[in-house]
Amino acid sequence: MSRRGRGGNNNIVGPSSALTDFLKQEGITARSIARRVRTQQQPEENEGDNDQPAAGPSNQQEQAPDDDDEPGPSRRRATRRRGAAQQESDGEASDALDEPEAEAPLMKKRKLTKAQEAKLKASEKAKAKKKQKKKNDSDDDYDDEDDDPYSKLSMYSTAKPAAGSFADCAKCETKFTVTKYTQPAVPPPGWLCHSCAKAAGIDAFKKPAAPRKRKVPADKRKVVNFEEATYPSLVSMCVKIISKYINDVEALGDISALSMDSISKAICKNRSLSSQNVQLLYGVERESLTLHDATNLDSSSFSTMAHLNPSLTSLRLDFCGRIDNSSISTWSSPASFPSLTHLELLGPFLIRAPAWCTFFVSHPQLNSFKITQSPRFNLACVESLVENCQFIQELRLCEVGELNDEFLPVIAQYGTQLLYIDFSGPVTSFSDDAVTSFLQACGENLRHLDLSSHILLTDATLTSAIRPHCSSLTSLVLRDLPELTSNGVSQLFGIEHKENPKTQKTRIVKVAALKTPLQNLDMGRNTLLSTPALSSLLSHSSSALQSLNISGWKDTEEVALLEIGEKCKKLERVDVGWCREVTDFVVNEMMRGCEGLVEVKVWGCNKITVDCPRRKGVSIRGVESHTSF
Repeated sequence: MSRRGRGGNNNIVGPSSALTDFLKQEGITARSIARRVRTQQQPEENEGDNDQPAAGPSNQQEQAPDDDDEPGPSRRRATRRRGAAQQESDGEASDALDEPEAEAPLMKKRKLTKAQEAKLKASEKAKAKKKQKKKNDSDDDYDDEDDDPYSKLSMYSTAKPAAGSFADCAKCETKFTVTKYTQPAVPPPGWLCHSCAKAAGIDAFKKPAAPRKRKVPADKRKVVNFEEATYPSLVSMCVKIISKYINDVEALGDISALSMDSISKAICKNRSLSSQNVQLLYGVERESLTLHDATNLDSSSFSTMAHLNPSLTSLRLDFCGRIDNSSISTWSSPASFPSLTHLELLGPFLIRAPAWCTFFVSHPQLNSFKITQSPRFNLACVESLVENCQFIQELRLCEVGELNDEFLPVIAQYGTQLLYIDFSGPVTSFSDDAVTSFLQACGENLRHLDLSSHILLTDATLTSAIRPHCSSLTSLVLRDLPELTSNGVSQLFGIEHKENPKTQKTRIVKVAALKTPLQNLDMGRNTLLSTPALSSLLSHSSSALQSLNISGWKDTEEVALLEIGEKCKKLERVDVGWCREVTDFVVNEMMRGCEGLVEVKVWGCNKITVDCPRRKGVSIRGVESHTSF
């Protein structure tokens, strides 16, 4: 038995589906659907009176009296359906829509007599009048039986065809392929082809405007309990006051050299040094001037500097990229910097070779010349420097593009008076033979030697050039020399590892080493160096070592790393970055053994944990667990 039959017997109504609720809101019921079918079939019945009997719905109420002669079972089924439909319409049951009345078997209608036909027409007219009367009544007497037939459009009547299908253009009536960019006709219905949509000014590819986000209102409450007061630092206050009253700088009176250097660092820290406030740092009696960031100074400012500081003996300018030939020409006059002996420039890109030569001619008293990143400094400049400045003791040609082996024989004319040499960062590397010849002539009194990034240098430079000829060396920088090996470094410090080809065993042999222990050693980024090199250098220089950089020695064992804390009592700065065996125990041993330690760098040391030991006054940089991204 269907659900309708069960609902009709016990008056139990089941749950309503979403479709049933939607149809109910639209006023669509089973009775209205049946009445619509009945209304459509009425004209057919009237036409059938003249021809032949027509079939009608089995639940039609206006049956002739002769319908009683119908078979019993069909009559009872029709009666049950009418009773169930009446109960479900009154109770608004949802299941009635699942089995519409139209599905019931239709009974064959016999031909009516003229009397019956007249009676039927009279009843229809009476019903029409009754319906018109009820339509004019108030809404309080609303009845579902008098509703108009359902005539609402289908929800799919204006749906867009599927992409890839064919459709006819509503304007030009040509057939086209539907895509996701097909636009509806204005006014509807229908769809437009691409040509018609473009002619109508419709942009099919225009992206819909993003919905504007509602601005969240700010919290207007004021929390008084936790009002945090922030105060500017004393340095920032001083710099602000000095910059504000720069025109009255004479009122400050005499400022000591130490205070002046502190003010210079504070102003340059946030790049506030300009042509207006730089005059605060000038003075007729000043002998030393350091500008840590001269980015904002133009060429005229550098020219003025020479006239306002006639007593300078030491000048250092960092980031002086705007200094040019006109500035150097001003410095080359006899009245400019007559006592200058130390010159250090970082980034003099624009100065050409003739300007350098003129400057060297006008300042023969120079004994320290240090430049970094000067691509126009060539061999002619070096020859002019050696010829005119014969008292040079400190020479730095760092990241000079023209630097090559031809420079070394010219510079070697200075002989043993050179104390400081920095030839790092070249474009063209020196060769072992050129370095050996140069150090043989100039290495006896060298205190500092930097040959970083000369990628062609090998162990021969260590054993044949530095070890025998640099007897006074205290600072050695050999970063990024990929040809160096642990055996070559060990020989530099007096230990040679010889391997017996028969037994394949290595034995240690003592050889000649550097005569003086090193205070500063930087051999970072040399990935082939490992435990033998570290053990030999600690055996040689641990008593005097103050700064050590072995970053990139990835294969160094933990046993050798522990010796740093055990032997280097005077160590102040150490960089063991990318040494994979560095652990918390290695760092702890450094904290305990190195009393003067102030900085430890452990970048890339993955075995260091969050529990890495610390000590007051020691800065540990590079612990992964302390880094926030």
